[in-house]
Amino acid sequence: MRKECFPLACTDQRLFDKPFSAERAKQLDSDPEQAERVEAFVGRLGRLQDTIGGKLLPLILIALGETPATMIDNLDRAERLDLIKSADDGLTMRKQRNQMVHEYAEDPIVLSSALQTGHFFCARTYGCCRKNDYLS
Repeated sequence: MRKECFPLACTDQRLFDKPFSAERAKQLDSDPEQAERVEAFVGRLGRLQDTIGGKLLPLILIALGETPATMIDNLDRAERLDLIKSADDGLTMRKQRNQMVHEYAEDPIVLSSALQTGHFFCARTYGCCRKNDYLS
């Protein structure tokens, strides 16, 4: 987890030094440095989500005597076991990630909203990882 969290935290801090508004999203074509930060944030966030959903969560479920299944089933189990607050939050974040990638150039309002949601997700994920000592 450390390999994904720390670079993402650095990018998150630099990208969200102020709220990411639709106006900032509209300026990405003329601001290559900001566009690179967005690209780095989206890529690193995606890798963190893949690591959590594809590796960490199944390992935790196995350690608890559960049998890992599909991502949705794993999130539902994790919620029932009180490992996460809401399975819906995990699914929402995956949807937001897709919006960051696929609607990047099309709708600055959707992009800015998805990025802000990703920023919020990062803060919650760091807190959870620190609390459960997954960053060691």
